[in-house]
Amino acid sequence: MTRFPPPSPPPSSSSSLLIPIDESLTLIPGLPNDVAELILSFIPFSHQSRLRPICKSWRLFLSSKTLIALRQTHHRSNLSHLLCIFPQDPSVAAPYLFDPRTLAWCPLPPMPCNPHVYGLCNFTSLSIGPHLYVIGGSLFDTRSFPIDRPSPSSAVFRFDFSTSSWDFLAPMLTPRGSFACAAVPNSGEILVAGGGSRHTLFSAAGSRMSSVERYDIGRNEWVAMDGLPGFRAGCAGFFVGDGEEREFWVMGGYGESRTISGVFPVDEHYRDAVVMELKNGNDGCRWREVGDMWEAGERMRLGKTVVVEDGDDRGRPAVFMLDRNVIFRYDMASNRWCKESRLPRQVPCNSEFGFVVLDGELHVITLLKAVEPAEIRRSRLRQRAGTLYIQIYHPKKKAWRSLITKSPFHYGLDFNTAVMSTIRL
Repeated sequence: MTRFPPPSPPPSSSSSLLIPIDESLTLIPGLPNDVAELILSFIPFSHQSRLRPICKSWRLFLSSKTLIALRQTHHRSNLSHLLCIFPQDPSVAAPYLFDPRTLAWCPLPPMPCNPHVYGLCNFTSLSIGPHLYVIGGSLFDTRSFPIDRPSPSSAVFRFDFSTSSWDFLAPMLTPRGSFACAAVPNSGEILVAGGGSRHTLFSAAGSRMSSVERYDIGRNEWVAMDGLPGFRAGCAGFFVGDGEEREFWVMGGYGESRTISGVFPVDEHYRDAVVMELKNGNDGCRWREVGDMWEAGERMRLGKTVVVEDGDDRGRPAVFMLDRNVIFRYDMASNRWCKESRLPRQVPCNSEFGFVVLDGELHVITLLKAVEPAEIRRSRLRQRAGTLYIQIYHPKKKAWRSLITKSPFHYGLDFNTAVMSTIRL
């Protein structure tokens, strides 16, 4: 007599919902993966790190190049404009991303550490596509003598947001820090000009140089170009024009130095700018000099400058400078700086501030304790990280707004040494 297994009981309403899901193949149960990928691509970059631990499939997708490609294709007009802050040496202190829309902070991995060098500063950071570049700078090298003398760096690092990893690229031909740097529009190239070996620990020392180089991202190589008319460090660089007619502007900075009483070194700051025309984005011609941008005694040096792309009606960039509590705009026709606006909340002259452009708006960042009245400062407990107060100016609307956010750093942020850049993700 053959025995059959007893019939299984009918599934209850609760057990019928427990359907096994393969997390490596399914992003959202009940939806095709292409639809689920499109839905998850709406998540801002600053929130993605919180969602990666939810499941294996989300972690793989949020860490893949597919996510970046979807955002660049379907959400290009709604990409997040993020601010990246390097508080100090990126190989020691991790940089942070800040999303002003959500007031969210997101840490990035520190750069690869070299055991022979330390104290990197005066480097330049800029973004091209989903990549963030860290170029040059000044540092100390234990293999040099004397070891307390700063040296310029030629190292170039690139952070890939699709893989959350750092890559070491071809080094510059000439080591440099405190130099002019800008990405050539729509060409996959970067230009660097001038610079020197000065370190933030020394007020007036170090070398200056006039060399200019161009970096080809596709080929990962540097090519020397026509040098500046003279030695120039601590300068700002930006591009004017697009297509076949481009101009690379190098503005301000310092060259020769003099001494007071034969002891104290003092920089001789430039009041002019130099311009190089680029033909087809590659070959450079002679530099032309632009006269002094202000009269003697009007101001001592060029302040912190930012460039807003398509800043005017003709599509040319708008150059702004922050001089204490006043923002100036550079007029290329008259070669003069004109007053644009004044900060709504005045910042003390001895306070530190950051000046950066984000999504076409000028951001003036300072510690909240620097702009609070004395009675409010005394009533608040002193915090290690502090709170950042950001005053935001829209050049086309001529309007100000502000926001307050808690600093993610466990120490005070020094805006005199911090490096800031922006990126769209």
